[in-house]
Amino acid sequence: MRLLGKSYGEINKILGVPKATLSDWLSKVEISKALQEKIASRGYKRSIEGLIRRNKLQTVLALERARRIQKDSIEEIVDISKKNLLYLGAALYWAEGYKRLIIRNGRELTRHTVSLTNSDPFLARCFLMFLREYCEVPEEKIIASIRIFQHHNEKELLDFWQKETKILPQNFRKTYYGISKSSQGKRPFNRLPYGVIQIVVADTKLFHRIMGYIEGIKKFV
Repeated sequence: MRLLGKSYGEINKILGVPKATLSDWLSKVEISKALQEKIASRGYKRSIEGLIRRNKLQTVLALERARRIQKDSIEEIVDISKKNLLYLGAALYWAEGYKRLIIRNGRELTRHTVSLTNSDPFLARCFLMFLREYCEVPEEKIIASIRIFQHHNEKELLDFWQKETKILPQNFRKTYYGISKSSQGKRPFNRLPYGVIQIVVADTKLFHRIMGYIEGIKKFV
């Protein structure tokens, strides 16, 4: 079998003799270079196939672990209390909201606007929940505008954001068309499938109130 080009592994499967024993028995058996290369090639191919199978199995196991971890984490969130809503809204604004005071001619203006911009519809809905349920902002004061790119359909995205946010249709301002960096090869095409929404409330008192919430959180970090 060895002279016919069988590897130790193949002979082991046929006869059940351990490969270490076969190596001792057949160490002096000479086979042609062509057969040596053929055996090595088959071994390399099986090694690669085994590696691919292991990688696929590891990928499947990793995905299952990820799903299990996420499922367990989801179950940890049982509700969002009013206090949690406060922390959630303040943290979102801290991360994504416009916080810089407006300065003109070297002086800080006395009026400021609450403004948050993002492309994630769920993040937008969380912030709107904070505005509506915790800050009790009237619907008519919540203004929105969307930024879209060349490959977007304006009507479809307006319908999408109106449905997602429940902001009054008449409170959506003129759509802004941006230059997509994907068209310049700088970003993957359609990286922002829904464009970007800006949520605005023209309320100086609310602006300073939210900034105060952020400062309050800083005391504990």
